Amino acid sequence: MTRQELFTWIHQQYGTEPEYPWHDWNAVLRRNDNDKWYGVVLEVSADKLGLPEAGIVDVLNVKSDPLLIGSLRGQDGYFPAYHMNKEKWLSIQLGKPELDDAIKDLLSLSHELTAPKKRNSNSKSSANNPGDSANGKEKETDEG
Repeated sequence: MTRQELFTWIHQQYGTEPEYPWHDWNAVLRRNDNDKWYGVVLEVSADKLGLPEAGIVDVLNVKSDPLLIGSLRGQDGYFPAYHMNKEKWLSIQLGKPELDDAIKDLLSLSHELTAPKKRNSNSKSSANNPGDSANGKEKETDEG
């Protein structure tokens, strides 16, 4: 998947357009509902990724599950996140057709992980809702 194919796919999937905050070729993919980044497309020197070839490659940074990151980083085309938190983000090399489906899956996961937090009224603790202890609710559990 090329950078342009990726941008076409995210537009169809999420209705978002790449943003260019650094006024260069590097692009941010931002959620429409909370403005959080769910992807970053960067030009990186191949040698900075430990690749044997010379030149510049495009990578996509996505937020992911730390366990998944650990299992993917040893595989071809996956790298520690470039210029991002390496525990929560992963870089994937673009332009490798064998990674296209994985890129879509990982981008979907990243989009989910950056979604606004949903509040569940049943899971509020007394610390989140101080009035509950005054109402005798602090000792309620799901056991009964």
